[in-house]
Amino acid sequence: MSDDIRILVLGIGNILWADEGFGVRMVERLAADWRFPDTVTLMDGGTQGLYLLPHLETADALIVVDAIDYGLAPGTRRIFRGDDVPAFLGAKKMSLHQTGFQEVLASAMLLGRCPQRLILVGVQPECLEDYGGGLTDTVAAQVAPTIDVILGLLHDEFGVEGTARAGTADTAAPAIARDAYEAGRPSAEAACRIGDPRILAALSADQA
Repeated sequence: MSDDIRILVLGIGNILWADEGFGVRMVERLAADWRFPDTVTLMDGGTQGLYLLPHLETADALIVVDAIDYGLAPGTRRIFRGDDVPAFLGAKKMSLHQTGFQEVLASAMLLGRCPQRLILVGVQPECLEDYGGGLTDTVAAQVAPTIDVILGLLHDEFGVEGTARAGTADTAAPAIARDAYEAGRPSAEAACRIGDPRILAALSADQA
């Protein structure tokens, strides 16, 4: 494998909807614990949709990590490659962010700028209907094993070695880092039933 191949490891999803945030949380943890050569980019793609297109256009290989509804047991992990990646995202989409990312891939293909190698690593969610909630224990338990899968893919398919950091690095804004976000959630008794009051307060401030 060429030493200058550009690899984008992209976590997508919405951290506000429980297990929907799996891809983002996995990349967050990967970036905190490991460092890679400059040819590897780790990115929190969130729900940005077409805003991700320029990043895909400059990559030779793309590894997408996401919560995917296979209709299987929660925590089940599957890997898809090539044409199966956009096709599967389209057939099994759970939310608008997956529809948006399918459009990103379609646009990149139409422009002839899609990464030559496509890999999707998806984990079956357990809960999505929990606004302001964090990962369920079942899906959170798949973060570390999925990191091992990504490390294996980088090594086996691209010849790229990661180096473990001596200590963890802060890679997310403090307010939305997983530990702070999940630990700061109000109890079920105190929580607003239409969402997380922290999010609603932020939205109100932005609109003021």
